[in-house]
Amino acid sequence: MTPSKLNQLDAWQAAELLARRELRAADLVRACLDRVAARDDQVQAFAHIDPDAALAQAHALDNGPLRGPLHGLPLGVKDLFDTADLPTAYGSPIYTGSRPLADAAAVALCREAGALVLGKTVTTEFAYFQPGPTRNPHDLAHTPGGSSSGSAAAVADHMLPLALGTQTAGSVIRPAAYCGVVGYKPSWGRVPRAGVKSLSETLDTIGGFGRSVRDVALLGSVLTGDARLRGDLAAAAPHIGLCRTADWPQADADMQRVWTEATVALAPHAAAMTDIGLPDDADLVALQKAVMAFEMSRALSYERLHHHDRLSPRLRALFDEGVAIPGVEHAANVARAEVAKRRIDALFDRVDFLLAPSATGEAPLGVEATGDPLFCRGWTLLGLPCVHLPFARGSHGLPIGLQLVGRWGDDHRLLANAQWVHERLAR
Repeated sequence: MTPSKLNQLDAWQAAELLARRELRAADLVRACLDRVAARDDQVQAFAHIDPDAALAQAHALDNGPLRGPLHGLPLGVKDLFDTADLPTAYGSPIYTGSRPLADAAAVALCREAGALVLGKTVTTEFAYFQPGPTRNPHDLAHTPGGSSSGSAAAVADHMLPLALGTQTAGSVIRPAAYCGVVGYKPSWGRVPRAGVKSLSETLDTIGGFGRSVRDVALLGSVLTGDARLRGDLAAAAPHIGLCRTADWPQADADMQRVWTEATVALAPHAAAMTDIGLPDDADLVALQKAVMAFEMSRALSYERLHHHDRLSPRLRALFDEGVAIPGVEHAANVARAEVAKRRIDALFDRVDFLLAPSATGEAPLGVEATGDPLFCRGWTLLGLPCVHLPFARGSHGLPIGLQLVGRWGDDHRLLANAQWVHERLAR
C-alpha cells in the first residue's frame, strides 16, 4: 500500500502494522494530514489542528518503545474534551482560545495507550443543537449530524482512523449514521468523564468512531479498561430482539426499507428473531428530554447567567425549559428512569441484543440543523451500550444503517454480536 493510501487503513489494521514496526507513525500521520489538507476546507471537520505537533508526537513514538494498543494511531478529539496542548472551546465563542491545564481523563488514557492527538474536531455549541461548520463528507449540502459532527465526518472522510465523541441524546449514534461510520456508545458510567464539559450527570456518555467494529472495540478497550474488547469478537448465532420502538411511524421510507432488508438477510443465520416492545416505551423520549433540559440548564449555569447574549436561541430555549422544571419533578423523573432500567434489563434474559433504528433516515438536506435524535434518546436515558452499523444507502445515495443495543455492562458481548451482524449485512 502506497503512503498516500495509508490514511484508508482501518484503525485495527494500522495498529497491527505499527505494533510490528512495519508502519511508521510518522508516515501514517503524514497521509492523514495530506487528506486533511485536501479536504478539510470543504468538510470543515477540525476546530484546531497542529500538524507540526502531530508529526513530533509521531516521531517520538517511532523512536521509543511500544506504548500500548493504540500505539501510533492518529486520534481526533471532540472539542468538548479538555486538552493540555490544544485549545478547547466547547463549540462556543465564550471559550475561544481557552487553554486547559490538563487533558480530559479519556484523552489521557488514549495517549497512555500510544494514541497521538491529530487535532480537535468540531462540536455543536456545548454539544446541543446549534451546528458548527462541518459538512457531511458524502454530500456537502447535507448535515453530518451532531453533536460529534467533526469526529464522525473526519473518520468517514479518511482524515483519521479513530475519534472521540460524546452522547447526551444521540450525539454518537446519529452522526455515525449520517456519515456512514461505526459509532460506539459504551454503557453509561464505564468511561471516566473528568475533563469533559459536563452537560447532564444522568446522561453524558463518552464514546467513539471508527470504520469497523474492530476499530471501535479497540478504542473502547482503552476507554473502559476492558481488555475483552480486544478479543476476537466471536459470537454464536444470536437471538435477536427486533425493536422498532413506539416512534417507528417517524421512520421514513428509506429506513423502513433498510429495516426489512436487514431482517430478511439476518433471519436465515440467527438462532431466533423476536419482536420486542419496551416497558415504558412511550415515556422514554419525553423523560430524556426533561432530564436533559433540567440538568443542562444547571450544568451550564455560569454561561446561562453571565453570557446569555452569546448563546444561540436554541440553547436559550432549552434553558428556559429546564429552569421551569421543579427540582422535585426532576427527582421523580430520574426515579422513573431507574425503574425503566430495571424493567428493560429483564429483556436481555430472552434476547442477546436489540436491533433498532439509528435515525429516521438519511442525513437531512441542509446544514442549519443536525437532524433528529429521536431513535437514540431512550437508549441514552437507559444507559445501555449501542453500536451503529453502516451497510446501506438511502434514496439520495447517503449512508444508512441500524444500531444494536445491549445489556448494561455487556459491551464485549454487544461488540461481538455487532461484528457478527456487520459481516452479514455489509456486503
